Amino acid sequence: MLQRVAVVGAGAAGLCAARHVLSRPGRFAPPVLFEVSGHVGGTWCYEEREGSLSSMYRDLRTNLPKEVMKFPDFPFEEDLSSFLPHQEVQRYLQSYCDTHQVHTHIRFNTLVEKVTPVVMTTEDGLEKTVWEVTSSDASGHRMAETFDSVFVCTGHYSDPHIPVIPGIEHFKGQVLHSHSYKFPEPFSGRSVVVLGARASGVDISMELATAGAQVILSHARPRLTFPLPPGIRECRAVEAVQEDGSVRFQDGEVGVAEVLMFCTGYNFSFPFLDSGRLGLEVDDHVVAPLYRFLLPPAFPSLFFIGLCKIILPFPHFDCQVRFALAVLDGSAALPSRSRMEDEVRRQQREKADRGVERRHLLLLDQDQWEYCESLARSAGYPPLAPVTRALYEEVWRQRRVHPQNYRRTNYRLVSDARWEVKE
Repeated sequence: MLQRVAVVGAGAAGLCAARHVLSRPGRFAPPVLFEVSGHVGGTWCYEEREGSLSSMYRDLRTNLPKEVMKFPDFPFEEDLSSFLPHQEVQRYLQSYCDTHQVHTHIRFNTLVEKVTPVVMTTEDGLEKTVWEVTSSDASGHRMAETFDSVFVCTGHYSDPHIPVIPGIEHFKGQVLHSHSYKFPEPFSGRSVVVLGARASGVDISMELATAGAQVILSHARPRLTFPLPPGIRECRAVEAVQEDGSVRFQDGEVGVAEVLMFCTGYNFSFPFLDSGRLGLEVDDHVVAPLYRFLLPPAFPSLFFIGLCKIILPFPHFDCQVRFALAVLDGSAALPSRSRMEDEVRRQQREKADRGVERRHLLLLDQDQWEYCESLARSAGYPPLAPVTRALYEEVWRQRRVHPQNYRRTNYRLVSDARWEVKE
């Protein structure tokens, strides 16, 4: 009997899951994708309205070149520049959806309310866990269906994380998260403290400064290795807001600002799952235990696609989905539950011994390459081409040296091992 797969979310990860399910008609029934919005693309769909699920801002351009950002089997159009505006990525995802005929399997404007494991007895007397998925559409019609597996592809850019700042109730200006930021013009001539100096914090700070804001880029990381443009000053992390509304930084400096903008990432949130019943701990930045960052050892037919951070997203999703389907069709064998749990604990201990904070357990960074390679080995599909890592790391270097200008360079892949700069 063909396995039934539910996919929650029709962003990049969900489309990838559906595309690979559809490519295996001898093993899987066509998937059902549940999408709460009326379109595909997830966070790549730019919306200006208040309360939008998307974290996209108007002038965002990718910080990775299309040559390595693409799904391994689906290139971007050759004549596009390497660093793309978000509209081009949205068009790419729409094209991916159309090419692989995913669209007819998506239920738009449909909310997944609950995903519940149910133990059933098979015809040969064995116990098997299936999943009851309860959903409701825009008209309020509710439906409960049973699936053999569930792919959670809801992303992690919709529930803003705002750290606790003592005394923030005393701040007299505007407080917002980058999730609500759309364009810089409203901040022209204003003093803005941007909290957080990862990709979005640096990019938004530069946009604000270009529009005439006076920006303090406040963070707890080592000082940036590149000169900041006029209008941006680097400062230590915010320690507290004082009673008079001024902002105190960790080095004792005190400043006055009209805006506090949190570029502090997002929380993991799966309101349709009973994490306690699944044996999962879900807090601000961690979902655990997950074997290979993918599946709870107690429920190996539930897959979380794309939770890891500091990765090459689309190729990463592709690797995870192909491994997950190999688990489901039996071509990649999993260890026992206890061995999977032991491996997760060992991995967490190793990271802790290296000084990795618990909230950073899902940051892969340089570990992403061996991770993707190990999934490919286990599932028997081709690994990512070496040129992918080579160009990714070159762009990473350029971004640290030329944060304002690195996107002006265009690249070409010459072979699986070599790239070159386009003149």
